[in-house]
Amino acid sequence: MRRAATPVPALARLKGLSGAVGGVLAAALLAAAGGGLVAASALSPQSPGSRALEAPLAAVPAGNSVGICPGPARLLEGAPVGTDPQFSPESATAKSAVNAVVLSSGAGVLPGSRLAALTGSPLVELAKPAAASAAPSPTPAAPALRAGVVPQRAVDAVTVLSADAQGNQQPSAGAVMSYTAADGDLRGTAAAACQRPANDLWLVGANTAVGRTAVLNLSNASGTPATVSLDLYGAKGPIQAPGSRGLLVAPGSTRSVILAGLAPGQEQLSVRVRSTGGPVAAVIAQSVLRGLTAGGVDFISPGTAPATRQAVAGLDLQDPAALAALAAKPGFADAKPALQITVPGAADAVVEVKLFGRDGQKPLPGGGVVTAKAGAVTEVSLAGVPAGHYTLAASSDVSFAAAVRVTRGLKAEDAADFAWAPSSARLGSQHVVPVPATGARSLVFGAPEGRATISYAPVTADGKVRAAATADIAGGTTTTVKVPADVEGSPLVGYLVSAAGGAAYGAVLLEEDNKADVSSIPVAPGAAGQEQVPVILGY
Repeated sequence: MRRAATPVPALARLKGLSGAVGGVLAAALLAAAGGGLVAASALSPQSPGSRALEAPLAAVPAGNSVGICPGPARLLEGAPVGTDPQFSPESATAKSAVNAVVLSSGAGVLPGSRLAALTGSPLVELAKPAAASAAPSPTPAAPALRAGVVPQRAVDAVTVLSADAQGNQQPSAGAVMSYTAADGDLRGTAAAACQRPANDLWLVGANTAVGRTAVLNLSNASGTPATVSLDLYGAKGPIQAPGSRGLLVAPGSTRSVILAGLAPGQEQLSVRVRSTGGPVAAVIAQSVLRGLTAGGVDFISPGTAPATRQAVAGLDLQDPAALAALAAKPGFADAKPALQITVPGAADAVVEVKLFGRDGQKPLPGGGVVTAKAGAVTEVSLAGVPAGHYTLAASSDVSFAAAVRVTRGLKAEDAADFAWAPSSARLGSQHVVPVPATGARSLVFGAPEGRATISYAPVTADGKVRAAATADIAGGTTTTVKVPADVEGSPLVGYLVSAAGGAAYGAVLLEEDNKADVSSIPVAPGAAGQEQVPVILGY
């Protein structure tokens, strides 16, 4: 969002210009009186001789925290083509639940916060909104953090976790939706962090080949209609698809798009979601069915925007020899781990890929350097790497988006599962990391370069933020922390995570004991606090 600049600094900078420029300035001042100066970045195109004039950063109070949680995985009813699918119940054993954590201020005051349906119907109130006239509580000498929690609330549709701003600061809040099923075509585990809506999102890892189902779900929690356009990228380049533009998502609603109706037969498919009007949340419900055998289910969440450096944490690779034997069977090519790279620009990207495990960097097939074609999706095999937990780092001189596929299950006749781990942002301070209540859970942290120190404080169902533990991670390694079921008798709901030192990345890895289930959830960015917005003037 662009902010209007105050005209007084502009007068000081433009003082002394020629009469002709003064005329332009006068016109600009008239416009400012009616509605403020317009940022030069909004004037497109600029003349070749235009020059930007820097203005001081303006502090903009952060707004409320909003996280949109996806609904449960659903089976498509029949094989519809288009953007209005019908769904049927997923299985007899399917369970979907939301875990949420909202952090208090340093004085122990919880922000007004609630879990509600996308339509606005209330489900759980974590804390009542603060009275408008209430004076701020004095900060005690020692911090008294506490948390409002939603421990494993069963859900059957899209939900929204919202928390009110406190003192012009964005509150620290987070939620995760988890899905499990022990039978049916959607057998497996899928989980996704409840995401902050945005107007530009990148999703990597969709597959619309035979036996694969990919449904893009677009949710609008705002009061403004959203008009969405989809940019599709396949292995051979951009895909021009009728029906991918001007998709209307009404306020308080979800629109589902069957990607096979737009880009059929694509084994590698990336989707850029752009909206005008209201911001949206986007997630792809991806599933695999090999004949009558379930091949897994996952929620593909947006990763970081295309950049010259990307990192992916929370990777669990299986035995390489057994994986090679399985992937050699017909229909199992996507049962092996792989990195997918999408280059949206017009130039090819030479990407260097590095994989870091517990004992340091591991060699990759081909030396880890690959040329990714412009405007296309390129897959890089991670086969042959010893089993274990890993963090991947990739770099290039051309921007790209990235995600990694990991799999569980090594027998063709048995049900299997897979997970897509998207690229994530570097860890900073005070990340709220909710953790689903079931399964074998781990925190996986990686430091691709310099040594990093990770602090992780458990948050329990009684609202207490427990004493933090620390993990010292050597540069170029990955560390795994097992998540306990409870802390001092109270069920664990999440963590408060902070990092210092070298760049570090983290994820929650979900698996099931004695089952081929897997899901990976990257640690979401922390609260923004107050934002500094630059306003650029030009003439």
